Amino acid sequence: MIKVMTSPISEGEFNRGVFATEDIPKGTLIHEAPVVPYPNVEHILIQETALADYVYEYGKNHSAVVLGYGMLFNHSFTPNATYDINFDQHTFDYYAYRDIKAGEEIFINYNGEVDDETPLWFMKDK
Repeated sequence: MIKVMTSPISEGEFNRGVFATEDIPKGTLIHEAPVVPYPNVEHILIQETALADYVYEYGKNHSAVVLGYGMLFNHSFTPNATYDINFDQHTFDYYAYRDIKAGEEIFINYNGEVDDETPLWFMKDK
């Protein structure tokens, strides 16, 4: 259903994204990404690494490294996918927010909500 390919919107050495390999109907579960949670007090250590831009908030007292393809979905303020945190299974579950065509890159809104246009941390310096 999905695969990692070179993304035309990314820059740098690791310009990857997640793409649909087949048509994906709205509401379809695209990917269940397991997480490795850690206490927020340890986040200061992560901020000193390349992982800083790839971790998610995970409840009130934790952050999480998201495994699988979870770290590779690129951002858009007009995403075609969304995600829910499944605390019972310790996964981030990615769903098609609208119909996605085969070959299309799959985007999420890094703010967590589909319609949240708050500037992101990597946009604030621009």
